[in-house]
Formats: sequence, C-alpha cells, structure tokens
Amino acid sequence: MKEIRFVDVGEGITEGHVRKWLFKYGDMVKEDQPIVQVETDKAVVNVPAPISGTLRIVAPEGTILHVGDLVAQIGDPAELASAVKQGAAPAPQPQQAQQPQQQAPQQQTPQPQQTAIRSKEPLATPSVRKLAHDLNVDISKVTGTGPNGRILENDIRGVAHGEALSSRPMPKFSEVLEEQHAKEISREQMSMTRKAIAKNMELSWTIPRAVHMDLLDATALFNMVTKEKASAAKMDIHLTFLPFIIKAVVEALKENPRFNASYDHETQEIIIKKYYNIGLAAEAPDGLKVVVIKDADKKSILEIAKEIQELHKKLQDQTITLEEMKDSTFTITNIGSLGGGYLSVPMINYPEVGILGVHMLKDMPVVRNNEVAVGKVLPLSLSFDHRVVDGADAVKFGNAIIQYLEDPEFLEML
Repeated sequence: MKEIRFVDVGEGITEGHVRKWLFKYGDMVKEDQPIVQVETDKAVVNVPAPISGTLRIVAPEGTILHVGDLVAQIGDPAELASAVKQGAAPAPQPQQAQQPQQQAPQQQTPQPQQTAIRSKEPLATPSVRKLAHDLNVDISKVTGTGPNGRILENDIRGVAHGEALSSRPMPKFSEVLEEQHAKEISREQMSMTRKAIAKNMELSWTIPRAVHMDLLDATALFNMVTKEKASAAKMDIHLTFLPFIIKAVVEALKENPRFNASYDHETQEIIIKKYYNIGLAAEAPDGLKVVVIKDADKKSILEIAKEIQELHKKLQDQTITLEEMKDSTFTITNIGSLGGGYLSVPMINYPEVGILGVHMLKDMPVVRNNEVAVGKVLPLSLSFDHRVVDGADAVKFGNAIIQYLEDPEFLEML
C-alpha cells in the first residue's frame, strides 16, 4: 500500500487544497495516472498515482492541505481495509457523512501531535532573537515570512509596531463598515492565487525601492519585428518585441550583475546570480502570475518567442507547473500588452533586486541628427532595491538596455 501526502514543493508553499478528484473512492487506478488536482498559491498540480491499485480518498474536494497531510492511499482492498481498522485516517465515504458522532474520536486523536508541532522552537537567528528581546516581543507568537517560516527582523518590527497601535482604543474598520452598511456590503473569500499575490505584495513592500524612468526610441526595434514577423509566422511563432527586450536585458544584466541578484537580509550580503532566468509577469484567469524563461542567455530570439507562446497557453489552460514559475533572477512586466498606461511603478518580484516595466509603444517626436522626426517610442520604468544598487547604477543599467535595443546591428546578431 502507498500513501499520497501533500509534500513540500519549495518556494515557501506550505498550503494547498484539493481542487478536483479525477477518480472516485474505490476506483482502480494505474501507476503514473493523474488522479487528483491540488491547487497551491502558484499553480494547479496534477498528482499521479505512485502505484496501480484501488483508490482510497482521505481528503475530499475542498480540503485544505498542509505539508505532510495524507491525501489518499492506494493498494489492494485487503490492505486498505486493514488501514481503516488501524485508524490510519478517516475515510470520507458517503455513509460516514451521516454519522458525525463516530468520526469525533478520530478527529480528536491528532491534537497532542499538533500541540507538539506548535511548541517547536521558533526558527530565527540570534540577532533576530535579540531584536525581539530588545523590543519586548514574544518571538513564539510571531509568524515568520522567511524561507520555511523563518522569522526575520521585519516580522519582529511589524509585531512591535502593531502592538503599539493596538494600545489605542480604536474600532476595526470592518466593524464600523458593517455596522453602517450592513445590507450594502458582502464578503468575498480570496482564492489561493489572490492570497499568494497579497503575500508577495507585502513582501515586496518591505524592499526600500526607487524608480528610474526613461524613453526608448524603438523605431529600429519596430522595423526589425515587422520585417521578421511573417517568416516567424510560417513556423507558427507569434513574434513580438518581448523576446528582443529579454535578450537586451540579459546583456545589460551581464554588464550590471548587481541587478541579477537578491539581498540576504539576515547576513546583509548581496547574492549575485550567474545564471539568467527572466520572469515575465502575466495575467492568468485566476490572477497575476510570473512565468520564467530559464537560461534566457542560451536561447535565440525565436526560441524565446516560442517559449513565451507555450507558457501563455499553459497559463490560460491552467496547466502551468511550479517548475515553470520558480527561480527567476530578474522580472519584466509588459504593461503595454494590456492596451493602456504611459508609465507605472512596478512592484519588485521579491526577493529580486529589480523589475522592468515595459509600456505602450507610441508615435512621438524624436531628435535624430539635430532634426525632429516621428519615432516609435517605448516608455520604460525600472523599480530597484536601493539597498543593493543606487540611482547611478539604475541609470547605467537602463542606458545599457536602451543602447542594445536602439542598435539594429545588435538586434540582427541576436
């Protein structure tokens, strides 16, 4: 008999929920056959059967899962019957839903184990523990936002600040709102994806950021894409500006390595990455997600264009995998593809150092050889972590991107 449990998939994902069972309780399943869809805050994952056998569902659709939770068992009927008798886990058979009193003892038995888990020593460095002591914060009550629940300095300071505010006798905003407009409001549960976005935005806001904005004369780029679009279409590739921008960004990152990095808050070190995985912020049916072009420096313009196409389709079909959305080193958000906006301030994709916002291409006056002409102008905005790089660094990085994209010879060599 084999157990299927919700495993640690990395990327700080500790929770998921059973979205859909592809088989019923008691069905025969085959090894490697997808049997259940589990949704995390990153993607919907199809979980395969580890062996062939009879399926015993333990976690029904809608069940919230934490790392280590039992999802199902697969084996022969005798093994499964023995597991039920030994109380391995309650089986969600239809008749049990009508006998809640018989399930009560089974639901109570895990409580001592849960208490033991909660009593574990908080994960934090000595410097963070000292800060908690200095600010009179009970570290055992702090929820860590670092990897594997590690408590960071910002977590301690946030609790200390919150405790100071809580001493003021002020009613909660939601309480006042519901009292005044009880029949005119409703509450909407956030999806797993929306919760993940909220968490990531909170993490992003802990980064002291600044923004550098510039205008790119994209006339050469426009002509290049227009020229190559037809031949790319013959290979079923939809060619856009984005693959060219990705290649230019990679070259600029090589010249400005601190933008291809992250900041280690605990050790106050800069982690410079010597691989180039470019994240692309994209709108999916269930919210904003970041897909990743791995090893973008080793791929051609057409290879990147094709991969962008494939990842976009997977987003729309909701078949994107966790592996295709992790380990980015620098992110680009193509705001212009949404059809509006002149300039914006993109939120940094934590824990990266920067994010480049690409906006709508516009016909605007440009000066070439002391003469004014109509050019294709592309506004760019670069949000960056001011702990790692300064404004002068941002200008150099932005200039490098523009230099590559305004050079037709460089574009032809990509």
